[in-house]
Amino acid sequence: MNKHTTPGMDADAENRVAAYGKRVAAGLSLASDELPGDITERLRFAREQALRKAKEARAAAPVTAEQTLRMGSTLALQGGERSPRWFKLASLGPLLLLLLGLLLIQHSQWYQQILAAAEVDTAMLAKPLPPAAYSDPGFKEYLDENPDEQQERHEE
Repeated sequence: MNKHTTPGMDADAENRVAAYGKRVAAGLSLASDELPGDITERLRFAREQALRKAKEARAAAPVTAEQTLRMGSTLALQGGERSPRWFKLASLGPLLLLLLGLLLIQHSQWYQQILAAAEVDTAMLAKPLPPAAYSDPGFKEYLDENPDEQQERHEE
């Protein structure tokens, strides 16, 4: 008999549960003799399926930490003494590509800011401006208004 203890139950309660289980099993065994053949066959088939599913569930049990350590190399750069040094260095490649991409984005933003400032300077030099326009908070709007006048002056 397989002895299985349930956490939180004392020995007396376990004995009562075991006795109840034996009484139920005996009652089912007696009643199974009186069942027709097709029902007995369906019960046998269901029992086989339940045993197969239980076996699959035991086979798919979670892996413990001890078993994980014995599995060998992982993606966490813990290859041990057998992994070559170049393999560990090659894993830094994606990090370097990410850093290079961030630097490229920063350079692009910097270049866009220079182009915007150059556009404002070009518009400012192309129009005759009153001295008060330089201190006006709406200076950019002043430069952007009347684009037709700016084109006419460039054509002259």
